This record gives sequence, structure tokens and C-alpha cells, in this order.
Amino acid sequence: MPRSANSERPLFGPRNLRVTPDSSLSELGFAQHGLVNHATSPENVRESPELSPSADTFCDAQSVSDRSHRKMTKTARVYKIEMLIRNRGHISFQALLDELEVSPATLKRDLDYLKDQLGAPIEYDRFLNGYRFGEEYRGQKHELPGLWFSERELYSLLMAHQLLSELDSEGVISRHLQPLLDRIHQMLGTSDTEAKALLKRVKIIGSAKRPVSSQFFELIGEALLKRRRLHMRYLTRGRGEVSERDVSPQRLVHYRNTWYVDAWCHTREKLLRFALDAIEHAETLDTRAKDVSLKQVEAEMDGGYGIYAGAKPSWVTLAFSPQAAQWVSREEWHPDQRGKWLDDGRFQLEVPYTDPNELAMDILRHADQVSITADSGAIKETVRKRTQQAWELHCAGKGVK
Repeated sequence: MPRSANSERPLFGPRNLRVTPDSSLSELGFAQHGLVNHATSPENVRESPELSPSADTFCDAQSVSDRSHRKMTKTARVYKIEMLIRNRGHISFQALLDELEVSPATLKRDLDYLKDQLGAPIEYDRFLNGYRFGEEYRGQKHELPGLWFSERELYSLLMAHQLLSELDSEGVISRHLQPLLDRIHQMLGTSDTEAKALLKRVKIIGSAKRPVSSQFFELIGEALLKRRRLHMRYLTRGRGEVSERDVSPQRLVHYRNTWYVDAWCHTREKLLRFALDAIEHAETLDTRAKDVSLKQVEAEMDGGYGIYAGAKPSWVTLAFSPQAAQWVSREEWHPDQRGKWLDDGRFQLEVPYTDPNELAMDILRHADQVSITADSGAIKETVRKRTQQAWELHCAGKGVK
């Protein structure tokens, strides 16, 4: 059926390969990347009746078998080839033909696609007269990257990589994901130039980034996954104090362009949140980390406003002017917030908090467009003090008494 001009390009469609009865695996691209050993030279391939079918075989099989198996997509076929090799250890060309019931030409194209496009470590063994995984992959499950993704999904992965790279200024995560990124470009058939041009179409504007040493980021990430304790030297900026302590990392947190680690502090015997950029030194210990349930971590660390942790929050009620309400009504200040429209066009927002400092800064962003109508904690007094301090600092700079 003809495809419309604006229809989506099939990601796994057959390649335009010209196959003849004398086509060797090398000529079909099977020898690329060292995936075919010396036994698959042109002369050896032609000696094998399984690998060099006659012209009649090509014509008859292709006309009958391809018509009867249009129901099995290319994606399904390459998945089945990979599964058959993995389950049996090795399998002959003829056995693959019997299982898939396709023509030799189609099977050769599928094998070519598996190796050259998906990077499957398949090689032909002359003595076994069949295909198998390379030695380093035998006995392991080899996944076919990108096999279950549509073209749109692959483009979405590219965009996700671009977003992640903005969070990863030191390239700690990105360099480990680069092989996946390369494979996605290969699957899409885009060149390096096209890929860079595409990614330039997505821009993430950050603010006040605090870079984290890649050494500490990877060390903490590894300790988190392997459940090991850390010994670290940490600067508490609010007090200007440097302390040494052992911690058991529980999770990594990214908030407002800054990385944190929630960890059990063995010095203070409680969960604390540490900014990664305030770590002056860290090393992994052989001692197993203390396990704290994620439910407990969330209960103790996520109840407050912003980055401030706490299990018993206070609540504040804010009323935003009709002008500010156009934006605030669409924002999430806290997962547990409660909001509603008032009869006079203002928007009322109720927000929990444990420490008033960060919430006070967000309230002050709206200045004369917000009022505090109810407060069970110290937020009103904190806002008043910060406003007074700002005015005094402004007057001092202007020489006003």
C-alpha cells in the first residue's frame, strides 16, 4: 500500500540490499565490526549449501514464503532470531529458515540488520555450522537496544538525554550514556551533524547552578547502589563549621540545579540532607550501609517546603492578587498544597513548611501581590524580618538614614 508523504518513516523497514545467489556474507556487510570470523570468507560461504542457496531456491522461497509471512514483522523476526540463538547456543542457517519461514534473502537481511544496526554480537561458527554469540557474550542475556522503540520514542529519548545533560554539568552521567546515545542516532539513521543540529533545537535555561565534583558524585552513587557507608568531611555553611562523619546514603535528590544526598548520619543518629557541593572529601568504607526504608525517608525528608526536611510541618495560607493568580494557580509549590479561587478573583494557596526561610523567599518574589492570611508557624515573622533587613540594606547602600 502506498505511503502518504507525511507518514512516519518505518524504523525497522528492510534495507535496499541487492542479493544474488553468489552474494557472500562479507558482501552483504556481515563482516563489519569483526562480527564474522575467518570461517565466513566468501569461498567458505559459497561452499556451504545453507549459506549459498541456488537461484531457484531464492526465487521460489522468496515468492512463496515472504507472501505467507507478512504477518510477522521485521521486529518480531529479529527478536526471534536473537531468542533462538540465546536458547539453543547456536543454530544453523537452515534451522532459522525453518523457524521463521522466510526466504534466504530476507533472513540474510535480518542477520545483517541485527549485527550492523543493533550491534548484536552474532558470529558464524564453521565447525558448528551455525550462528552463535561471540565468546564474551555466551551464557549471558543479550538485549537488543532500541528494538521495542518507535521512531517518535527514540526522538523522545534524545530529548531526555538533552535534559539530563543540563543537570549533569560535569558529564558524570552523560559519558556513561554516550554509547546509548550513539546507538539511538544509529537507529534513527542520523549523522553527527544532524544529531547536533537536532539537539540545538532544545534549550534548557538553568540558574544559580552549583557544580559538583564528578569524583564525589560517582563515589556517592556507587556507595548508594552497593549499599556501603561513606566517611566524609562536610562544610555546614550556615554555621561555617567543618565536620567529619560516617553516613549511609539512602537516595540522591536534585533540587533547583543542586544535587543533595539523603543519608543516615551515624554521628547524630538521624536522617539528614547533605549538599554534594559542600562535601570537601569523601571515601567509601567496607562497612555495609544502614538500610532505611524509602517510606521512612519520604516521611521524614519530604514533609517540609523545598529542600528543608521535617516530619511535622506548619501550614500557611496565602492570598494572591488576581494578577499574580494567573500564574500561581498553575504552579505546584508543594505536593500536598491546597488551592482554591476566592469570590473576589484572588487565589488562595495553603502550603506546609518546616523551615520558613525558603518559603519566605518565594513569598517575597510576589511582593505586593500576596498577603499572609493565616499562619500556624513563623513564616509571617520571617517575611517581616527579611523585608526589614532588605530595606535597611538598601538604605545603607544609598546613604539614607
